Amino acid sequence: MDPRKARQGLNGGRILTILVSSLILAMIVWGAVELYGQMRPGRGFMDDNSTPPTSTESQPPPSAT
Repeated sequence: MDPRKARQGLNGGRILTILVSSLILAMIVWGAVELYGQMRPGRGFMDDNSTPPTSTESQPPPSAT
């Protein structure tokens, strides 16, 4: 068999280019999301600033009488 045909990884340069460009694109998207998160801080699920319901007289359940 010809040594050039038996050689593995002929497309290594193209695959490396795709991997590096996708890594750079992921870093750009991550940075954009970080900036957007700092510009618009949202409410977290633990930050509940709502007012509690007004208290009313509690009535005993019908089975307690």
